[in-house]
Amino acid sequence: MNYSKINTIGGWLCFIVAATTYILTLDQSVSFWDCGEFIASAYRMEVVHQPGAPMVSMIQKLFSTLAFGDKTKVAYFINVSSALASAGTIMFLFWTITALAKKTVVKKNEILTNQNIISIIGAGIVGALAYAFSDSFWFSAVEAEVYALSSLCTAVVFWGILKWESQADEPKADRWLLFVAYIMGISIGIHILNLLTIPAIVFVYYFKKVASPDWKGILKAFIISIMALAIVQFGIIQYLVSIAANFDYFFVNTLGFGFGTGIICFAILLISGLIFGIRYSILRKKRILNLIMLFTVLLIFGYSSFAMLMIRAYAKPNLNNYNVDNVFSFSRYVGRDQYGDRPLLYGENYNSQKVDIKETGEIFRKGDKRYESAGKKSAYVYADKTLLPRMYSDKPEHIRFYKNYMGFDDEHKPSLADNLKYMFSFQAGQMYLRYFMWNFVGRQDNEDGQRGGNDGAWLSGIKPIDAIRLGDQKNLPPSTLENKAYNRFFFLPFLIGLIGIVWHFKRNQKDASVVGLLFVFTGAAIVIYLNSVPVEPRERDYAYVGSFYAFAIWIGLGVFGLKEWVFKKVTPAKAGIFASVLAMFAAPILMASQGWDDHDRSQSHVARDMSVNYLKACAPNAILFTYGDNDTYPVWYAQEVENIRPDVRVVNLSLFTADWYIDGMRRKQNQSAPLPITLKPEQYVEGTRDIMYFQDYKVAQHVELQQILDILLSDNDADKVTMNDGSKYNILPTKNLKLTVNPQQVLDTGTVPKEDAGKIADSIKWTFNQEYVTKGTLALFDILVHNHWKRPIYFTGAMPTEQYLGLDQYLYTEGLNRRLLPLKPNQISADSDPINLKPLYQNMMNTYSYGNIKNANHLDRQSADDVVMLSNMFGRLLNGLIVEGNIIKGKKVATKYLEVIPDQFYTYRQAISTVYLTENLYQINELKQANTLIKKSADYFDKELIHLADVSESQGYLASEQQVRIYMSMLNEMIKLTEKFKQPDLSKKIEGRYNILLNRFTPFVSG
Repeated sequence: MNYSKINTIGGWLCFIVAATTYILTLDQSVSFWDCGEFIASAYRMEVVHQPGAPMVSMIQKLFSTLAFGDKTKVAYFINVSSALASAGTIMFLFWTITALAKKTVVKKNEILTNQNIISIIGAGIVGALAYAFSDSFWFSAVEAEVYALSSLCTAVVFWGILKWESQADEPKADRWLLFVAYIMGISIGIHILNLLTIPAIVFVYYFKKVASPDWKGILKAFIISIMALAIVQFGIIQYLVSIAANFDYFFVNTLGFGFGTGIICFAILLISGLIFGIRYSILRKKRILNLIMLFTVLLIFGYSSFAMLMIRAYAKPNLNNYNVDNVFSFSRYVGRDQYGDRPLLYGENYNSQKVDIKETGEIFRKGDKRYESAGKKSAYVYADKTLLPRMYSDKPEHIRFYKNYMGFDDEHKPSLADNLKYMFSFQAGQMYLRYFMWNFVGRQDNEDGQRGGNDGAWLSGIKPIDAIRLGDQKNLPPSTLENKAYNRFFFLPFLIGLIGIVWHFKRNQKDASVVGLLFVFTGAAIVIYLNSVPVEPRERDYAYVGSFYAFAIWIGLGVFGLKEWVFKKVTPAKAGIFASVLAMFAAPILMASQGWDDHDRSQSHVARDMSVNYLKACAPNAILFTYGDNDTYPVWYAQEVENIRPDVRVVNLSLFTADWYIDGMRRKQNQSAPLPITLKPEQYVEGTRDIMYFQDYKVAQHVELQQILDILLSDNDADKVTMNDGSKYNILPTKNLKLTVNPQQVLDTGTVPKEDAGKIADSIKWTFNQEYVTKGTLALFDILVHNHWKRPIYFTGAMPTEQYLGLDQYLYTEGLNRRLLPLKPNQISADSDPINLKPLYQNMMNTYSYGNIKNANHLDRQSADDVVMLSNMFGRLLNGLIVEGNIIKGKKVATKYLEVIPDQFYTYRQAISTVYLTENLYQINELKQANTLIKKSADYFDKELIHLADVSESQGYLASEQQVRIYMSMLNEMIKLTEKFKQPDLSKKIEGRYNILLNRFTPFVSG
């Protein structure tokens, strides 16, 4: 056989299988989370969030041209770029596995036999396709995120260093090292996860150049690898820019030259130094120095892709994160300053006492003619610190989690032992090992499990093992068994990977150690370095795909372990075939069959439809305040790419605290006029009015918002407080605020229809709900004062309530958005979340699209949560129509609900929402529909409760007490509803179930 040709064909075959899979399961439009931002930024060459991904934007821009002017297809073709990049990763993984396998089983100058070729190719196919169908990698492969291209760079770099190793003794072999350096430089413009391959690369080089490595040499190589990683990550990516910034500061502020002069001077010195170093290394024949110099040059070449961001920042695009139009803002941008620092080796606990504040540096911004100070960097000084602080965040939600998870009381001070226990159990166990097991053992469901519970846990499908994993439960709840994300791998891919590890270390310790380094640095090392906080908005498994990649190598090499240990009694050729076939069915085929249904996004387009809904429901020229990723990024996509409602100005409140973002809001964007912001740049520039605290002046009456705005903007010392260091800050003197309303103005602008003129309030009065004012809140106050009701103002209903600033009773739900209306409180609804019935009906019945949630093959967790949100909206609309007495419209709403909302319950929250909806259905005499939904809900809770009763009886104490109480209360609620609306047969049936379950649970409940 021609091994080279077969190896090439095998790699491309894996590419075709992976690419076909990903394209068939591809998200057809925008996805949730960051995808909307990446697609919009690529399409219009804009600037994404820190630390940037210019190479991603440029590559995605190329693929967007395949839409040939059809804007609705732009997202699809950008998603295709991820699919093809991911398929490329699988191809290079195949060649990596075959290279490692060949090197291990075939000695140098030994002729390849057919049986060797069969085993090598089989190993490559098994390992590569196992990774192709792994949960985390597949998820990123079908959406427009950075991780597909990042994985491709990792695969190419690792394959490239093995290519160098195979040719290291030949002339010009070092070109492969330079190739690796350049790809690594390119990867910086995608994601820095690729840098974690550096230790493995160093050890490949070390083992190749040192015939008999010893522990001293290994330790030295390890130290060098860590230093190399630090030099690239900090020296090149961050400090190179910081040095350039200091040069420019000196040339501009000290010597009086123009902006950029210092950068040019530094660039000349850097280039000259590199040229001199390269020339010197050639003349003196210093090979290592020459490689270091060339490595540095090529890394910088790749890194230069970030120039795109500065070029585009000067163009002031709509999405212009951090406005990196000068070297100081660029330095903070690539340094991720916005996200703050996390203690790593030594630092504070969450309840360490703050005793002082120390300055850690100065922040500079670009002025008109020179760089100006924007304030001081500072950090708290703590009375007590500990080694390896893992529980350090003092955010209230994080403190609650730490205490609940670790069982701490209020006075407990975490020790080193406590932090280690938390690191191993939660950060390493829940937030890494759980993800690892998802990919190679099996998964329970698609519920959010990063908060420490069993949701999203790993399950294998082997009942005894899963019973131990879930606390001696006899079997799985029906909701898990019916969840398409319940993927059972029966430990088979994991076991084959373990066989591969043992075989690899027995046959080739050097190479196995290199793969092990890759595995550790892209897995456990990230756990330690990231020091992640709990209660994140989403699962973070994508950060660890590099370690899953390394394990997939061992799954492939497991074929040799099976061949030599399981099929050793048959001929080598047959053993290779049998081992490959067995491993193929036990890993990639099993993983594909289990994972296809929950990774197939081809039928669902919830993110796209929801984003369009947010915009289309707004009145003309509206201002729409958003907050989170999923009510912002898809909306950006809809506007920037598909040009949907370009008259609406989208304002992200989490970015509104930045001066550069306020600058953008003061400019025209698309067809949206500038926001009515009267603030002058010098009043909100970075370092000015970043935060203004509330100081209670005991003002009983509500104060006009214009007066508050004047105080917050005042330069008068009487309106400020003096801090210990002598600095002066504006303050908020009262939380009781008022905005006087001109009724005629409200009517003339169409904010309130004329028939509701009697409901207009003389003034909006509210209590501000926060302890401080940010410059974003200041700008929002400015808009409220100077808008004069000319532009409709909306807030999305998905944001945290504190973002409503206390205006809740004036924010009327019209669907996904809540509109600010100057109506007398309690005119439409007595609660703090009133509804505006007419537009709510129009939106739910005619304006909104529903993402094919009714017929979609599977809904991910975010889409399932949106189903609950939409169900609740239907319930509120139906209730409002009943209160109004409009039964005819109520029946239409009930029909619409059944048309668009899925029949199956994706979460128990949906089942609960359905129960409350049935009361409204009974009230409009839709008895058949109501009874159908009641039966379905009762069946759901009954099955779940029977399972919990079985578990309780098997373990001798109440299982999941909170769930039992919630589910039993829902059955009780259904009994009351069916009795109230005279459905005796159904009521008795549910009551019978309730009583049986109550008797089963009673022995375990006290009180």
